[in-house]
Amino acid sequence: MSQLNFTHLLAQTVTELSEGSSLRGLFHEHKDGDPLPSGKVLRETIELCRAILFPGFYGKSTVNQHTITYHIGVNIERLYSLLAEQIHAGLCFADEDGCNLPEYPSCDAYREKAIQLSGQFISRLPALRRVLATDVEAAYNGDPAAESYGEIISCYPIIKALSNYRIAHELLLLGVPLIPRIITEMAHSETGIDIHPAAQIGHHFTIDHGTGVVIGATCIIGNHVKLYQGVTLGAKSFPLDENGNPIKGIPRHPILEDDVIVYSNATILGRITVGRGATVGGNIWVTEDVPAGARLVQKKYR
Repeated sequence: MSQLNFTHLLAQTVTELSEGSSLRGLFHEHKDGDPLPSGKVLRETIELCRAILFPGFYGKSTVNQHTITYHIGVNIERLYSLLAEQIHAGLCFADEDGCNLPEYPSCDAYREKAIQLSGQFISRLPALRRVLATDVEAAYNGDPAAESYGEIISCYPIIKALSNYRIAHELLLLGVPLIPRIITEMAHSETGIDIHPAAQIGHHFTIDHGTGVVIGATCIIGNHVKLYQGVTLGAKSFPLDENGNPIKGIPRHPILEDDVIVYSNATILGRITVGRGATVGGNIWVTEDVPAGARLVQKKYR
């Protein structure tokens, strides 16, 4: 191919890729002065949150009883600033994406709201630490190979995934758009555990090994629940509206009551209930309610 033909090919390709019809739904048109959420900054906010929630295990390892207040104070101040910036960006992004809140007529008007939401989130960190402490306890008690809480916090992917999920869930409850999903997808990439920030998960929750677990947006999980790797708490096919479009926002994922155990690679689909104290064996497809205390296992065939 001659240089002239190659140049023409490049120009034609650029033109096609720039056409409005090919960009529909795939192009976010940035406006000068309006911020965009930053994956790099959000990763820093997560590291700050982990350093605050688990001091000494994340962040500066030199922290001790004499310096703990100083270290947490510095991290809180930095977190407050970065999180307000990212919440502001998330609010602006959602507004431009057609999810605007009518009480805020411009992106700049979101700034005060973002500062307020950042402060509200930080006030919830003590409660977040308390529930994460129960998750660490559940992981330790549920794994005979674990030798200490420190090993659980430092090494186990479930704690990284749950810290991101519980942070994201609180932000979602505060009405922060987009940012919660980015945070849980970061944990998904890091650990292989996919928890939607809208799921409701009780205390003393753990996942052994963790890789390949999927927990859908409308899942409700009780207290003292344990999952194993590869478990899917998903939805069946979406119902359609009169125009043939999927109906979103309806409860479509399972409810797991207290003290449920679900073993590896089980698939539980639809808005069904797995009753309190039930056990679901591995490699099982479940689409109907499971009674409390039941033990659901594969049948043996001779």
